[in-house]
Amino acid sequence: MIIDIPATTTGAVNKRLVEVREAGGAVTLGRVLTLVVSTDDDENAESVIEAANEASREHPCRVIVVTRGGREGESRLDAQIRVGGDAGASEVVVLRLYGELAGHEDSVVVPFLLPDTPVVAWWPDKPPAVPARDPLGQLAVRRIVDATGAPDPRATITSRLRSYTAGDTDLAWARATPWRALLTSALDQPPHEKILSATVSGLATEPAVDLIAGWLASRIEGPVQRLSGNLQVDLQRETGTISLSRPQEGKTATLSRTGAPDALVSLARRETRDCLAEDLRRLDPDEVYRAALAGLERVVWE
Repeated sequence: MIIDIPATTTGAVNKRLVEVREAGGAVTLGRVLTLVVSTDDDENAESVIEAANEASREHPCRVIVVTRGGREGESRLDAQIRVGGDAGASEVVVLRLYGELAGHEDSVVVPFLLPDTPVVAWWPDKPPAVPARDPLGQLAVRRIVDATGAPDPRATITSRLRSYTAGDTDLAWARATPWRALLTSALDQPPHEKILSATVSGLATEPAVDLIAGWLASRIEGPVQRLSGNLQVDLQRETGTISLSRPQEGKTATLSRTGAPDALVSLARRETRDCLAEDLRRLDPDEVYRAALAGLERVVWE
């Protein structure tokens, strides 16, 4: 069910939320967090809401989506409430801000935050320069950005360390999780030798590949190269090589180890909803992500 409330106030929207819950029998006691989504791309808002809805099936929450209209003219708040089949396992409040109000999104969001639950902020397109200092970011214990759609993804991901604050993360890091898991699992098999060097290749515009290189650079003493080309990671050890490769648009990867038969493993590109769900599982600081950002400084780019 979708309820449009044009030219309204936060008080009126909250009152309508209570009425909807009472009429439908829904409660907020099962909500584990509040997810605040801030986007300037109103055209992309529906795909963002869909991703949040899918993630909410694993993490029941209240989703507050803030979009900004024109900053000219009078201040106005248009709201929309989504519940039931249009909201996954959450309740969605869409807030469209106009005029001077568009510059005060934190003040509009505060009345809708669930009491005694953590707040997660997500900027799916253009994030603030320092998320932790942004008014919305200051409300959150977890701040999620995404370098993948940036105009210059590599420059964006390599700049993350300068603005990093405990609680920050990037969806590109979650996209790299299956690759890191498979490589770690392969290294757990004998022979248990240290990695002498690593080569990571992939699209130059794919920050998840950059983060894999940064992660490896933070873990090994040898050199790590980042190349543009086929999607592949090669780990060189004293007695052989471990390679993990996948076609750019493929769903199955090949794991090759010296002295062992090749293995085919499922490794499709992760959807935004899956990456978001992963980031909502942990609300504590991700020190491994921070180490990967620091490791980018040791990567040799070619």
